[in-house]
Amino acid sequence: MRIPRILVELPLGPAAPVTLPPGPSRYLLQVLRLRAGDPLILFNGDGRDYPGRLSVPAKDAIQVQLDHSTEIEPPPRLRIHLGIGISKGERMDWVIQKAVELGVTCISPLFTKRSLVRLAGERLHRREQHWHGVLAAACEQSGRRCIPELAAGTSLTHWLTRQYPCPLLLDPGSVTALPALSNPGEALTLLAGPEGGLAPEERALAQQAGFTTVRLGPRILRAETAPLAAVAAIQALWGDFRENDE
Repeated sequence: MRIPRILVELPLGPAAPVTLPPGPSRYLLQVLRLRAGDPLILFNGDGRDYPGRLSVPAKDAIQVQLDHSTEIEPPPRLRIHLGIGISKGERMDWVIQKAVELGVTCISPLFTKRSLVRLAGERLHRREQHWHGVLAAACEQSGRRCIPELAAGTSLTHWLTRQYPCPLLLDPGSVTALPALSNPGEALTLLAGPEGGLAPEERALAQQAGFTTVRLGPRILRAETAPLAAVAAIQALWGDFRENDE
């Protein structure tokens, strides 16, 4: 059976007991049905895993005795910042989840002219909390020890006021394919639209901000497919899908 791996917002150290908060405790006790002595792994985003064993199960709380800590997760070969037009419901969840699994280091949810989702105030706050949960679960599943950044939702126009390293815009009408680009070095920024893509004036604004348009091939990909296919291709070309022989 796979050893459960849980993200906690707690200080962790080797050979130290930790009392988990109610949420993770209920999940481990009531969903996974752990018992005293069962192994588990805790991590808090400091770059290490902390293996241990459940030592004191109670009704709504768990104490974990940590055994040791692992080595710090190596830095990514290529830092990828994904700016993604906000899509509806599960499509956005899917992009966040899979982008984390593929090694993206920062995700910026963007409101665009063709975004079908309109969020503000408390609704936006609740959705961002939900996205953080999706990101945390993806880190637990994929083994990432450093937590990717999930930026606050903002408008594309505002997001484009900043400078980004190696900025690329996914555009099926572009004449430039990803393999034609030179190695971006240590960091790359990828911009992808929502359902229906970016409006022509938004694409023009991105190009004015320095974004180079790139295409992924002869087919039109869905909003949730295109950025993930692009990230996978980028990792294969220049990132950590390559052998560490350079």
